[in-house]
Amino acid sequence: MGRVFLVELQSRSFYKCRFCHTHLAPSDNILSWSFNCRRGRAYLFSDVVNITLGPQEDKMMLSGMHTVEDIFCVCCGQILGWKYVAAHDKSQKYKEGKFVLERWRIAEATEELNLDACDGSSDADTP
Repeated sequence: MGRVFLVELQSRSFYKCRFCHTHLAPSDNILSWSFNCRRGRAYLFSDVVNITLGPQEDKMMLSGMHTVEDIFCVCCGQILGWKYVAAHDKSQKYKEGKFVLERWRIAEATEELNLDACDGSSDADTP
């Protein structure tokens, strides 16, 4: 296996793999919070990073038949959700090319603002 290069997100709020903490998607990429999967809630994302895709397969889902690819964390290999490749029902076409991450497999992270690292004045600097 070759070297794995990870994308580190520069967003202040993002989602990461619950198992190895690899960055996956900025919070701004969420299209819907109201998806469900067999194990509970899931989020629909417009794009994710640091993943590998499994083979395409047709699956009967709650919303009908879809062609999907499982999504795996590129770092630890855990399954995270799936990508919609094709929807067989016209009303579901909006999902094509989108990603679903299962809520229990991801964690939300926020970058803390480090005021000590910021350049600028303080009360001690003013005459």
